[in-house]
Amino acid sequence: MEWNFQTAENLAAALRAGEVTSAELTDEAIARVERDDKAINAMCVPDFDRARAAAHDADQARARGEDRPLLGIPVTVKESYDIAGLPTTWGMPPHRNHMAAEDAVQVARLKTAGAVVLGKTNVPVGLQDVQSFNEIYGTTNNPWDHGRTPGGSSGGSAAALASGFGALSIGSDIGGSLRTPAHFCGVYAHKPTLGLAASRGMVPPTAPALPTEPDLAVVGPMARTARDLALLLDVMAGPDPLTLGVAHHVTLPPARHGRLSGFRVLVLDDHPLIPTGSAVRAGVNRVAEALVDGGAHVERHSPLLPDLSEAAVLYTQLLFSGFSGSFPVEAYEQMRTRAAGLDADDRSLEAARLRGVGFSHRDWIETDGRRELHRHGWRQLFTEFDAVVCPITPTPAFPHDHGPDPTERRLDIDGVEYPYLDQLVWAGVATMPGLPATAIPTGRSPEGLPVGVQLIGPAFEDRTPLRLAELLEQEIGGFQPPK
Repeated sequence: MEWNFQTAENLAAALRAGEVTSAELTDEAIARVERDDKAINAMCVPDFDRARAAAHDADQARARGEDRPLLGIPVTVKESYDIAGLPTTWGMPPHRNHMAAEDAVQVARLKTAGAVVLGKTNVPVGLQDVQSFNEIYGTTNNPWDHGRTPGGSSGGSAAALASGFGALSIGSDIGGSLRTPAHFCGVYAHKPTLGLAASRGMVPPTAPALPTEPDLAVVGPMARTARDLALLLDVMAGPDPLTLGVAHHVTLPPARHGRLSGFRVLVLDDHPLIPTGSAVRAGVNRVAEALVDGGAHVERHSPLLPDLSEAAVLYTQLLFSGFSGSFPVEAYEQMRTRAAGLDADDRSLEAARLRGVGFSHRDWIETDGRRELHRHGWRQLFTEFDAVVCPITPTPAFPHDHGPDPTERRLDIDGVEYPYLDQLVWAGVATMPGLPATAIPTGRSPEGLPVGVQLIGPAFEDRTPLRLAELLEQEIGGFQPPK
């Protein structure tokens, strides 16, 4: 049997039944990476010797009667997570030799659950791109079309999953970094509710691995099925034991409904600040039709939806205010000068980015207060709806574009060019208020590229969009391996 594209759930069952050993699964996964990754370049830091040793240990543990959620299952980890004894560079050339001393909290949780870590997957420089390329490890290609990006910043993880390199991966998301690569590569990802999963040890090189509460960023699971996402989220969820003094498992409320007919869903395919490409609109409509066919209550408009234009500006300002701390002084001053020269009436997203970089603490507090009004708006929306379906980005995967200045790059949406960074607005719909969002595949574009959508749920009700993802997978199908 060929195991590489089996689900983690199926692998766990086969391991329990003695149909296969972890050593066999791991050898098969390594052989596939060695055969296929030259063309994809997803696995930037292989750790095959330790993976084989971990697989041997997993088989011995099982022989002793042990069982754990991921015991013996091969997985990958985004390069930005610390793994003791491996480099953590975030793709930054000055840090190419930075070695991690201890495992990130989520890597430790994977290992405690029994997973076999095959190695690390590629990222963009500083995790700050919708693509995955850097000078240290090169460019990761989309398994569906090597001339296109797999997305970013968890692009290596999505490409690895689509290529059959491991059953699961862990990534992170602030600007769609879990959801966009899932959409571009035809796999699943879940952006958890802000604060649900501890992120210690997912820090830039040389920064101390301390328990922090990021303003927008989360860590989360990636997989080839919705049920595998839920399995991995259960391993990842929970606060940092350093902040509590004890390990603490979080209990999430159950999904609001068990069948499609119970769900009340708001479907969005238009954003006021950027058009939705025809291929993505078709994906949203496929999901809407499946929901209606399954008996769900579907609406296309609601007065309860917080204003998407204001939300996009708030998100952009908070995002770039947070980024600005890591900008070189010259770049920071240059952007502040440009912001000072803006017309007061300029409401473009580029203006929001420039203004965000130069935010004072007072500006940030004021913007954060407006975010709280949006959060409250979402709470009210989720009294009448259970989930919101919307795009992740306006297009499927686009051709590699390594222009050094992202503000000069352009995104082609059905033949018309738009500012490259404006594509982040759909990711921000869930990120700015800190809501959970599950990325699911919906089929393919006329060019044969994967197309995904996101299912946004109420805060800390992550099981609701995950259950909806599972039900939709049964209706419209899920991951298909690329040819």
